[in-house]
Amino acid sequence: MRRPREPEPAAPSSLARLLHAFPRAAVAVVGDFVADEYVYGETERVSREAPVLVVRYESSEIKAGCAGNAALNLAALGVKVKALGVIGDDAQGATLVEVLERGGVDTSGLIRLPERPTEAKTRVLAGGRSTRRQQMLRIDRAPAEPLPARVERLLVREVERVGARSQAVLASDYGSGAVGPAVKEALRRLRRKGLPVCADSRYALRSFGGLTMVKPNEVELEAASGVSVAGPGGLERAARSLLRRLGGEMLLVTRGRNGMSLFRAGLPPVHIAAHGSLDAVDVTGAGDTVAAAFSAGLAAGGDPLDAARLANVAGALVVQKPGTAVVTREELAAELARP
Repeated sequence: MRRPREPEPAAPSSLARLLHAFPRAAVAVVGDFVADEYVYGETERVSREAPVLVVRYESSEIKAGCAGNAALNLAALGVKVKALGVIGDDAQGATLVEVLERGGVDTSGLIRLPERPTEAKTRVLAGGRSTRRQQMLRIDRAPAEPLPARVERLLVREVERVGARSQAVLASDYGSGAVGPAVKEALRRLRRKGLPVCADSRYALRSFGGLTMVKPNEVELEAASGVSVAGPGGLERAARSLLRRLGGEMLLVTRGRNGMSLFRAGLPPVHIAAHGSLDAVDVTGAGDTVAAAFSAGLAAGGDPLDAARLANVAGALVVQKPGTAVVTREELAAELARP
């Protein structure tokens, strides 16, 4: 039997029309909401106490990381976004909520727990006078205990309630416990009702079976499938193996300078070349941007190929920005309009 031809690349006008539909779409983001703290300073001298640099503090800021970054990217694209997850009832959590709300995210679905600290990643960036600040140290603060059963039940109810009112759900799992077994079952129930459900998981890809799309990078794909992506045909063997194991509909594999590949059950793969010619400045959070743009594309009624192509352009734009960043609908529209 002859395999179907790979579709021609979508015209920019087709992608622009899809982008125009984003404000009519609503996406629920469930996952691990993390406070990304950046501390900036200037290196002055080597300490007399230990062989370490002394950094003179200059400023600090908190950005929304992990699921928060995905949610902000969706909001920047003009999509209506509701955040579903767990944070602490503390200063870090309060600041994280402010950052999300300033970015246009509905945070009423975040559960605040006094006994559980907000997960935070503190990065110290420093350098000499008139030089670019570079990351010297990262300090992670993460809850050690799993979510209490009562909290997990609350989160499941929110996922089902909000998901039923949305055009898509994005699960952003960074291994901190918000997307546990009960939440995954709730996601599968939503998918069986016809709702597009996408997942981006750092450590547990194989537990996200039965969903619309799962988004690994090549390293994550190799680890989850047990199949090497090296050599001719390696990428497709690994992707097909994982897709069969998951019983899902598609994999969107991000491949850095090689672009991305969309694998769907029963169809040939589509390989999308990296957009643009500029080298990446910073890949921090780029996967969140890609997952957000793809989910937005499905929520707005686009087909998976157009959603993947939009996500490819969004990913190329965000890696030109330092640190955790977003791509706006206006930036994406301007890029699509370029000759």
